Amino acid sequence: MQKIWNQILEYLFIRKRETPHNFDTRAMHWMNRVSIILFLIALLILFYRLFIRR
Repeated sequence: MQKIWNQILEYLFIRKRETPHNFDTRAMHWMNRVSIILFLIALLILFYRLFIRR
């Protein structure tokens, strides 16, 4: 489980060795990061509603 979290955090916050060469690639990577963050927020809300708020 720790390895999965490390991969997610590495993708979100650590710069890659290869820098994107054009705007389209940079925009795609930025949108992927946004979608991962929104997904994780949605999971937190889901777990909150299922387990904490009863």
